[in-house]
Amino acid sequence: MMDYRAGQVIEVTTRDVAHGGWCVARPEDGLVVFVRHALPGETVLARLTEVTSRLARADAVEILKASPDRVQAPCPHAHPGGCGGCDWQHVALPAQRSLKAVVVRQQLRRMAGLDREVTVEALPGDEEPAGEKAGRDEPASQEAGSEKPGGEGAGARPAGGGLGWRTRVQFAVRRDGVAGLRAHRSHDVVDVGQCLIAHPAITDLGVTGRRWPGTSSVEALVAAGSGERAVVITPGRAGPRGRVGPGERTGPGGRTLQPPGTSRLPADSASEYPPADSVLRRAGHSLTPLRGRSYLSQRAAGRDWRVGAGAFWQVHPGAADVLTDAVMAELAPEPGDVALDLYCGAGLFAGSLAQAVGPGGTVIGVESDNAAVRDARHNLREWPWARVHRGDVAAVLGRGGQLGALPPARLVVADPPRAGLAREVIEYLGAPENGAARFAYVSCDPATMARDIGLLLGRGWTLGGLRAFDAFPMTHHVECVATLLAPASARPA
Repeated sequence: MMDYRAGQVIEVTTRDVAHGGWCVARPEDGLVVFVRHALPGETVLARLTEVTSRLARADAVEILKASPDRVQAPCPHAHPGGCGGCDWQHVALPAQRSLKAVVVRQQLRRMAGLDREVTVEALPGDEEPAGEKAGRDEPASQEAGSEKPGGEGAGARPAGGGLGWRTRVQFAVRRDGVAGLRAHRSHDVVDVGQCLIAHPAITDLGVTGRRWPGTSSVEALVAAGSGERAVVITPGRAGPRGRVGPGERTGPGGRTLQPPGTSRLPADSASEYPPADSVLRRAGHSLTPLRGRSYLSQRAAGRDWRVGAGAFWQVHPGAADVLTDAVMAELAPEPGDVALDLYCGAGLFAGSLAQAVGPGGTVIGVESDNAAVRDARHNLREWPWARVHRGDVAAVLGRGGQLGALPPARLVVADPPRAGLAREVIEYLGAPENGAARFAYVSCDPATMARDIGLLLGRGWTLGGLRAFDAFPMTHHVECVATLLAPASARPA
């Protein structure tokens, strides 16, 4: 077997796509190689970036035989050694969705023993632009890190077609005060200037166009429906000559932002901040408003929702509506139903369910984040039959039977973090006395989703509907809504 080492350049032909934005090559005389900046079926020169006893990781630095789905990346920083935020900028949008569908299907087969056809659906505004096809006519051989993938004028490309969608961007701050985005699997901060997948309202804040000494990160967000914008500043510990190390944090209270030429920025110096409706300082898990209020007004499912600047909300402008419609269609709530919304965040699904079940029903949300619980209780106040339990989902489910906190619920929806469902959720759903008949599982990670589906299948549940959405264009991420049916209500998929 060939003795691989980091930094070595090898020629490989990729065969498959893998979860995480990688393509897989299997040389006969070496380790399996996971390659970024490639496409299945391409022959590339790949520079090894990591070698273990089991596998190697690499970046495609020259394309010898290109896939017909390869396009010119719109961003000049989408190349080896550049920004690590986008995995698939070099891939035509329809092909990106096909790759994501393959990954979801792979994970279901590997983790749940299911072979299921998957289609990844575009969200509103991300239809392929008319000029996309023209970008496919690339030479078969090119340097993956050359000027071809972006270059002059790349940032002028209009939003849509997989660009300009991200309504929340966290910029890391370098020691010299420049705000940028991190390289792949690295703490290095790349000065990107303009992030092309950021919503135009975030770009207009000019976060990357100013210096941020005394700061470790700057997070910018916009509520696409209302147009409200917020900036969240995380102070950092001053390093040598007043510089700040990336990723460094302060203790409680932190330091205030220090622009060039000032020793300290008072909270009322509004002109020194970006033109956002709200500016907040982060200290640990708490946010302190320096200007404006601590929340934004988000629009989804036909109404406005109060969502704290630090709370979870879908980052694609079309995702909240599309996912709510999908969940409601799959659960099919009826008047008088009892429904449970786990990891409920600001209460989007709980509120939609509350309207459907009416005063004769009950909706219970469970959420651990204190700020999100406050938002959810505010958002659900017009439906007294909906309430929110504050606490870890596993802990609440574990004590639900003893304390009577959770009545038997026919309908359950969960939108957990990327780590997937807690073990207690699987156990709760698997206990017939809890009454769950239909379960809508919203997931941004096909691997943990497939793992959890496999666990439920082992308890007699059946996979009903499965929809996948391209809620994160240009990246490897995909959002899924899986519907599972309890043994008593199972019907053919």
